[in-house]
Amino acid sequence: MVICADCGFVFNRAFDPALLSYGEQYDNTQACSPCFDAYLDGLVADLVEHHGVRHSTIVEVGCGKGHFLQKLVAYPASHNRGIGFDPSYVGPDTVLEGRVRFQRRFYDESCADVKADVVVCRHVIEHIPQPLVLLRAVRAALNHAPDARVFFETPCVERILRHQVIWDFFYEHCSLFCAASLRHAFERSGFTVLGVTPRFGEQYLWLEAKPASALSALPREDASALVALAQDYGKNEAALRQTWFDRLQRLRRSGKIAIWGAGAKGVTFANLIDPECALIECVVDLNPAKQGRYLPGTGHPIVSPSELPSRHVAHAILMNPNYREENLCLLTSAGITLDLIDWGHTSPSTS
Repeated sequence: MVICADCGFVFNRAFDPALLSYGEQYDNTQACSPCFDAYLDGLVADLVEHHGVRHSTIVEVGCGKGHFLQKLVAYPASHNRGIGFDPSYVGPDTVLEGRVRFQRRFYDESCADVKADVVVCRHVIEHIPQPLVLLRAVRAALNHAPDARVFFETPCVERILRHQVIWDFFYEHCSLFCAASLRHAFERSGFTVLGVTPRFGEQYLWLEAKPASALSALPREDASALVALAQDYGKNEAALRQTWFDRLQRLRRSGKIAIWGAGAKGVTFANLIDPECALIECVVDLNPAKQGRYLPGTGHPIVSPSELPSRHVAHAILMNPNYREENLCLLTSAGITLDLIDWGHTSPSTS
């Protein structure tokens, strides 16, 4: 991972897209979490009620399984229609009585004939090794829609570096942005940026833009603060991994350990800290499609919360602090007692 000293863009210089496959077996849904689903409901309400996304044709770039796009179209009295692009989409070609249709392909310059009033792209640009190509394809598709609006969401790399969250760097995310570099990328691609705001506990950046009438000279970004964070992270990363390993060893003496979350964060943490399956008993996840399967790389079993007592798990390490209250309520309602540990915002050397 390297950083551009001019704009603060962070990217994987050795990224090889041939190592990844975004086909029908790719499952990154977070809709199994009531907490995250409520977050999506809030985004939809904000778009419709405060940004006037009504009577609109909405194109979602990288729609996944279509969950968010269907929410936008189904919102009461919105009168929206939607087109979702994603090679990993699984399901019918049309839903909601034909108001939403899906195309199982990547969105690129060949989609310029698809007219849109609104373009939404959530958690896609970080997967693109040449993000300006994607942004310019979106801009080209809006050449005849000067009033169109564009909304992008992507992880905030500044938060990852500031909190030194080692499990938030993973191979799929080859392009990472801070607010300044995201704004800079859009302006270079022919957009006027209307705002960039933090969302979801400051883990994400939410950008709103519109097509610019003409390109203008861009001011030089001051990326010195982010570069300093990146350099500090680079110096400390190996020591951080060792510290987390030592911490797990100490914790293991008082009972079995689970990771809570079998998404990219959990997979990365397990492969970095416990590649031999010596310290972590299992990984718990609410997604039934993952339960009964195993983490890639390490082979840790993925289980439902109901299996934790039979596995005698005493500690569960929460990979994302945003889900703490949801998971505590789940454990309480199921009568499961364990120590739910949130290490996401703490330094391993001070706690």
